[in-house]
Amino acid sequence: MPRIKLDLVNVLALPETHRATIPEEYLDAMGHMNVMWYTHLFSVAMGGMFQLIGLTWEFMSRNQSGSFALESHIRYLSEARCGHEITIHSRFVGRSEKRYHLIHFMVNHQKQNVAATFEVVGAYIDMKTRTMAPLPVEISTQLDRLIQEHNALNWPAPVCGVMQS
Repeated sequence: MPRIKLDLVNVLALPETHRATIPEEYLDAMGHMNVMWYTHLFSVAMGGMFQLIGLTWEFMSRNQSGSFALESHIRYLSEARCGHEITIHSRFVGRSEKRYHLIHFMVNHQKQNVAATFEVVGAYIDMKTRTMAPLPVEISTQLDRLIQEHNALNWPAPVCGVMQS
Protein backbone atom coordinates (compact mmCIF):
# COMPACT_ATOMS: atom_id res chain seq x y z
CA MET A 1 0.00 0.00 0.00
CA PRO A 2 1.48 3.37 -0.97
CA ARG A 3 2.26 5.86 1.78
CA ILE A 4 -0.20 8.74 1.73
CA LYS A 5 0.94 12.33 2.13
CA LEU A 6 -1.65 14.81 3.27
CA ASP A 7 -1.47 18.59 3.29
CA LEU A 8 -2.21 19.61 6.88
CA VAL A 9 -3.81 22.91 5.79
CA ASN A 10 -6.33 21.00 3.67
CA VAL A 11 -7.17 18.57 6.46
CA LEU A 12 -7.55 21.32 9.08
CA ALA A 13 -10.09 23.08 6.83
CA LEU A 14 -12.45 20.09 7.20
CA PRO A 15 -15.03 20.10 10.02
CA GLU A 16 -13.55 19.24 13.42
CA THR A 17 -15.54 16.39 14.96
CA HIS A 18 -13.48 15.63 18.09
CA ARG A 19 -10.61 17.00 20.18
CA ALA A 20 -8.58 15.23 22.90
CA THR A 21 -5.27 15.07 24.72
CA ILE A 22 -3.73 11.60 24.86
CA PRO A 23 -3.58 10.40 28.51
CA GLU A 24 -0.94 8.07 29.89
CA GLU A 25 -3.43 5.19 30.21
CA TYR A 26 -3.80 5.11 26.40
CA LEU A 27 -0.15 4.06 25.97
CA ASP A 28 1.05 0.54 25.21
CA ALA A 29 4.36 -1.21 25.94
CA MET A 30 5.97 0.70 23.04
CA GLY A 31 5.23 4.04 24.73
CA HIS A 32 2.75 5.26 22.16
CA MET A 33 -1.03 5.15 21.86
CA ASN A 34 -2.39 1.60 21.67
CA VAL A 35 -4.41 0.77 18.56
CA MET A 36 -7.63 0.26 20.52
CA TRP A 37 -7.63 3.93 21.49
CA TYR A 38 -7.50 5.05 17.85
CA THR A 39 -10.74 3.14 17.33
CA HIS A 40 -12.20 4.73 20.45
CA LEU A 41 -11.29 8.28 19.44
CA PHE A 42 -12.57 7.81 15.90
CA SER A 43 -15.78 6.34 17.32
CA VAL A 44 -16.27 9.43 19.50
CA ALA A 45 -15.70 11.57 16.38
CA MET A 46 -18.66 9.80 14.77
CA GLY A 47 -20.84 11.66 17.28
CA GLY A 48 -19.42 14.94 16.02
CA MET A 49 -20.04 13.83 12.45
CA PHE A 50 -23.64 12.93 13.33
CA GLN A 51 -24.13 16.45 14.74
CA LEU A 52 -23.08 17.89 11.35
CA ILE A 53 -25.92 16.10 9.57
CA GLY A 54 -28.59 16.39 12.28
CA LEU A 55 -28.43 12.77 13.42
CA THR A 56 -28.52 13.78 17.09
CA TRP A 57 -29.41 11.61 20.09
CA GLU A 58 -32.75 13.47 20.25
CA PHE A 59 -33.45 12.73 16.58
CA MET A 60 -32.55 9.05 16.99
CA SER A 61 -34.67 8.72 20.14
CA ARG A 62 -37.66 10.49 18.59
CA ASN A 63 -37.42 8.38 15.41
CA GLN A 64 -36.35 5.10 17.02
CA SER A 65 -33.33 5.08 14.75
CA GLY A 66 -29.58 4.81 14.93
CA SER A 67 -26.48 4.01 12.95
CA PHE A 68 -24.27 0.95 12.72
CA ALA A 69 -20.74 0.75 11.35
CA LEU A 70 -20.56 -1.80 8.51
CA GLU A 71 -16.91 -1.64 7.50
CA SER A 72 -13.84 0.34 8.48
CA HIS A 73 -10.19 0.76 7.60
CA ILE A 74 -7.53 2.46 9.73
CA ARG A 75 -4.18 3.70 8.46
CA TYR A 76 -1.58 4.41 11.14
CA LEU A 77 0.72 7.08 9.73
CA SER A 78 2.62 8.51 12.71
CA GLU A 79 2.62 7.69 16.41
CA ALA A 80 0.69 9.64 19.02
CA ARG A 81 2.14 9.81 22.54
CA CYS A 82 1.13 10.90 26.01
CA GLY A 83 0.27 14.59 26.18
CA HIS A 84 -0.16 15.00 22.44
CA GLU A 85 -3.17 17.07 21.47
CA ILE A 86 -5.20 15.65 18.61
CA THR A 87 -8.16 16.81 16.61
CA ILE A 88 -10.21 14.70 14.28
CA HIS A 89 -11.51 16.23 11.06
CA SER A 90 -14.10 14.50 8.90
CA ARG A 91 -14.77 14.35 5.19
CA PHE A 92 -17.81 12.78 3.56
CA VAL A 93 -17.13 10.71 0.46
CA GLY A 94 -20.55 9.49 -0.66
CA ARG A 95 -23.83 7.83 0.24
CA SER A 96 -26.53 5.53 -1.02
CA GLU A 97 -30.16 5.33 0.05
CA LYS A 98 -29.27 3.66 3.38
CA ARG A 99 -25.49 4.02 3.81
CA TYR A 100 -22.84 6.73 4.09
CA HIS A 101 -19.09 6.72 3.44
CA LEU A 102 -16.63 9.03 5.17
CA ILE A 103 -13.04 9.38 6.25
CA HIS A 104 -11.73 10.84 9.52
CA PHE A 105 -8.25 12.38 9.82
CA MET A 106 -6.49 12.42 13.22
CA VAL A 107 -4.21 15.45 13.39
CA ASN A 108 -1.38 15.43 15.93
CA HIS A 109 -0.77 19.08 16.83
CA GLN A 110 2.60 18.48 18.53
CA LYS A 111 4.00 16.78 15.43
CA GLN A 112 2.00 18.92 12.97
CA ASN A 113 0.96 15.88 10.93
CA VAL A 114 -1.85 13.43 10.28
CA ALA A 115 -1.32 10.55 12.69
CA ALA A 116 -4.02 8.26 11.28
CA THR A 117 -7.02 8.01 9.01
CA PHE A 118 -10.21 6.05 9.64
CA GLU A 119 -12.42 5.27 6.67
CA VAL A 120 -15.88 3.96 7.45
CA VAL A 121 -19.08 2.88 5.78
CA GLY A 122 -22.07 3.07 8.08
CA ALA A 123 -25.80 2.56 7.77
CA TYR A 124 -28.91 4.28 9.03
CA ILE A 125 -30.85 1.82 11.19
CA ASP A 126 -34.51 1.38 12.12
CA MET A 127 -34.04 0.37 15.76
CA LYS A 128 -37.51 -1.22 15.96
CA THR A 129 -36.49 -3.88 13.42
CA ARG A 130 -32.69 -3.42 13.79
CA THR A 131 -32.35 -3.35 10.01
CA MET A 132 -31.06 -0.78 7.55
CA ALA A 133 -33.55 1.88 6.51
CA PRO A 134 -33.54 4.77 4.04
CA LEU A 135 -31.90 7.94 5.36
CA PRO A 136 -34.61 10.47 6.28
CA VAL A 137 -34.86 13.51 3.99
CA GLU A 138 -33.72 15.94 6.72
CA ILE A 139 -30.55 13.87 7.23
CA SER A 140 -29.87 13.04 3.57
CA THR A 141 -30.24 16.73 2.61
CA GLN A 142 -27.49 17.75 5.05
CA LEU A 143 -25.38 14.76 4.03
CA ASP A 144 -25.74 15.61 0.32
CA ARG A 145 -24.71 19.23 0.99
CA LEU A 146 -21.53 18.13 2.80
CA ILE A 147 -20.72 15.42 0.23
CA GLN A 148 -20.98 18.02 -2.53
CA GLU A 149 -18.75 20.46 -0.60
CA HIS A 150 -16.17 17.79 0.18
CA ASN A 151 -16.13 16.31 -3.34
CA ALA A 152 -15.47 19.81 -4.71
CA LEU A 153 -12.21 20.07 -2.74
CA ASN A 154 -9.05 20.25 -4.84
CA TRP A 155 -7.56 17.08 -3.29
CA PRO A 156 -8.80 13.52 -3.49
CA ALA A 157 -9.98 11.71 -0.40
CA PRO A 158 -7.32 9.05 0.35
CA VAL A 159 -9.76 6.14 0.45
CA CYS A 160 -8.57 2.53 0.50
CA GLY A 161 -10.54 1.73 -2.65
CA VAL A 162 -12.47 -1.32 -1.46
CA MET A 163 -15.38 0.27 0.42
CA GLN A 164 -18.47 1.86 -1.11
CA SER A 165 -21.60 3.41 0.35
